[in-house]
Amino acid sequence: MSVAAVRIRSGHGPGGSWETVLGAPHARLRPGVISYRGIRLELARPRARLEAPIGAATLLLGFEGSVRISRAGRATATLGSVFCGPTTTAALGEHSGRLAAVEVLLMPWAAFTLFGTAQHELADRVVDPDELPHGLGPRGTGIAELVAALGALPTWTARFGLLDDVFTRWSAAGTPSSERVVRAWSELVRTRGALPVPRLADEVGWSVRQLEKRFREQIGLGPKAAARVLRLQRARRLLASGRSQAETAAVCGFYDQAHLSGEFRAMTGCTPGQFTVARVSPPAERTGAPAGDRMPGEATSLLLDPGRGADFSKTGRAR
Repeated sequence: MSVAAVRIRSGHGPGGSWETVLGAPHARLRPGVISYRGIRLELARPRARLEAPIGAATLLLGFEGSVRISRAGRATATLGSVFCGPTTTAALGEHSGRLAAVEVLLMPWAAFTLFGTAQHELADRVVDPDELPHGLGPRGTGIAELVAALGALPTWTARFGLLDDVFTRWSAAGTPSSERVVRAWSELVRTRGALPVPRLADEVGWSVRQLEKRFREQIGLGPKAAARVLRLQRARRLLASGRSQAETAAVCGFYDQAHLSGEFRAMTGCTPGQFTVARVSPPAERTGAPAGDRMPGEATSLLLDPGRGADFSKTGRAR
């Protein structure tokens, strides 16, 4: 299966070398599989990155190095490969500075099909994909085998092509997601989380209770929580583009600036002001490698000073 052209960014300096490669999944996998991003870092210092909630599921397939992931009030996990469904809280990822992986972004309903697992079982968790409740072995290629195969291939284009083949097989073998769930999710994304849940239920011909049940199964969050994530995702993008907090609050449908600030703290661990400052002058920028936002055109990540995981896992604050 052919793969779309890739976009490569790379650099080298006193802080080490880095390479990121963006690739588009095959058309038959879209819109369920959103994007591929190859990552190769050989940095002189450890790196810490705060990951804010986004309207997507993330599958990191690591074939060199591991990532230490912390969430406030939860056990810290160190994994080579990671699956994280939609979440309403931030996570801190730390690694030694050496990492090679492919990061796959998925529509939440596509993750339901690929992994054969009710997504609410994985909500607000960081999971080793090899330990998903229903596993992937019966479909011919498990995560461990896939990771080994990715690491053995010589180019990113070949790696993305392999993912196209494997995900096509898994999609064909998986439980199809509900067309109504896909439509409801698309409406939430289109309105950036602004559509009231009762109206959303009417749009797809379900009761609110039915919608909530199916969302939890195939998205991982209820529709109200999913709307919060999408609304704050838009707010982060506007703030990063230079909009004021007051204007951002009004445009995104928050009651006022205080409401925006409260949601920001609850879901990212920092205030809107702290987020904006950190985006402009991240502490780790001296490494030369970019912050590495997971979604193109979105403000999803903050670079932090290394060694912040212990504090963050206790307080949930990116101070």
